[in-house]
Amino acid sequence: FTEVLWTFSIYLEAVAILPQLFMVSKTGEAETITSHYLFALGSYRGLYILNWIWRYYAENFVDWIAVVAGLVQTVLYCDFFYLYVTRVLNGRKLRLPA
Repeated sequence: FTEVLWTFSIYLEAVAILPQLFMVSKTGEAETITSHYLFALGSYRGLYILNWIWRYYAENFVDWIAVVAGLVQTVLYCDFFYLYVTRVLNGRKLRLPA
């Protein structure tokens, strides 16, 4: 039972950001603090990918449930990362292209 709950929490974490990304796409813009927050969440997942690579080579360990969920979450962030780097880091407000 606890293994099922753990797996569910991993998958839920992967898609929990969808409402926030949906609201950003629906309104067409995000406040600076919100965009920084979303970027920090995505960066955290990117660092997890580096951790999985390190654990594979150092400990010969792969947790496929966490890897698949993490890759799904990272793919969901890719468009946002591009907009964040090209707009927010250049000092402009995050606005989606029309």
